[in-house]
Amino acid sequence: MARRIVILGAGESGVGSAILAKKKGFEVLVSDAGTIKPKYKDVLSNYAIPFEEGKHSENEILSADEVIKSPGIPDKAPLVKKLHELAVPVISEIEFAGRYCNAKTICITGSNGKTTTTMLTYHLLQKAGLNVGLAGNVGQSFAWQVAEKNFDYYVLELSSFQLDGMFEFRANVAILLNITPDHLDRYEYKFQNYVDSKFRIIQNQTEEDFFIYWSEDPVIQEELKKRNIPATCLPFGLAKAAEPGAGMIDNTLTINWNKNTFNMSIFDIALQGKHNTYNSMAAGLAGSVLNIRNERIRESLSDFRGVEHRLERFLKVHGIEFINDSKATNVNSTWYALESINRPVVWIVGGVDKGNNYKELEALVREKVKAIVCLGVDNKKIVDHFKDIVPDIVETQDIKDAVRASYYLAKDGEIVLLSPACASFDLFESYEDRGRQFKKAVRDL
Repeated sequence: MARRIVILGAGESGVGSAILAKKKGFEVLVSDAGTIKPKYKDVLSNYAIPFEEGKHSENEILSADEVIKSPGIPDKAPLVKKLHELAVPVISEIEFAGRYCNAKTICITGSNGKTTTTMLTYHLLQKAGLNVGLAGNVGQSFAWQVAEKNFDYYVLELSSFQLDGMFEFRANVAILLNITPDHLDRYEYKFQNYVDSKFRIIQNQTEEDFFIYWSEDPVIQEELKKRNIPATCLPFGLAKAAEPGAGMIDNTLTINWNKNTFNMSIFDIALQGKHNTYNSMAAGLAGSVLNIRNERIRESLSDFRGVEHRLERFLKVHGIEFINDSKATNVNSTWYALESINRPVVWIVGGVDKGNNYKELEALVREKVKAIVCLGVDNKKIVDHFKDIVPDIVETQDIKDAVRASYYLAKDGEIVLLSPACASFDLFESYEDRGRQFKKAVRDL
């Protein structure tokens, strides 16, 4: 009899998992407590995959042989707890798809810079002529691609939530960019739990694999002392490049790998700013260990176009520059944004707070921010924290009002920065939705 797989959540990853499971001969049920988007309903119907929405039929779900859950559903959800009590394996889409994938995987995680580094690495591999797919937190579902496409390489952006549901999966190249407090509400407010989650990216690696990491991150440094890592370790940072590894001397980015040295002026790199130098080093190292030629790496790092909603400079209105950094959903991301700007800033901030510590931003806010526009249902924490630091603080609960207020507060030559440091779900569907609405409101000024 066919084994039963139940999939919780009918978004991109859930529907992709359902297609792969059906293709592999499993009996499949997709269950979503909310409403399923029409485009996904059509796909499930076309593949004759049974689904339910607006509820979870507990008996059906608890009798599954295995459950694939959406990364958005926390482990502390009552249904997931019951599955654990019954010893029903609960895994992520990435874990499931990995079982049927023979391609080489380049996996990228970190609290910040994941998407940029993922897109840059993908760009680099594509430019080198490799047959490569893009998946994980970006692009099309990994499982869906494994079911229907045939790539030799995958570049996967992995969140801690995806990593939590991964057990046997092995990354051929693992990249860990940084670790700063984020999503602590999902980790019992224990930072170590979150750190352990990020380090799952190297579980199951062997001496044939590669681990690329930021050597100057104090959290990663501490963690490396506790671990024995069989993979080849390639650190990157702003000091002289290790052998093997990446570094910098006199504004020249250097990558050492396998008796090959790559050099490039940081002023020729498409993505400017210190954090982007790290992202470029990580992507360049991944290219090097895959034996991509220096010229290709150089071209890719110099002509990459960046990522929408990440420090996206998209419009000037009467000399005021608007920057869309909607993807900054934590304090650390916003720190990088403020750090990279050298003109007075009107800062649009707020949303769903994930246990933010705004103290980390104080020095930069004092130095650069002339006014704050709050954009959220509950802005009290932001107002309380900055009211003695920034003279002008305006509260709004609508993107049009926020854009209008920031426009009146800014002067010619200054910057309006949407860098919310918070999740978007109080007022928007997603950070992408927030970014798009911001750009539309600016164009409508």
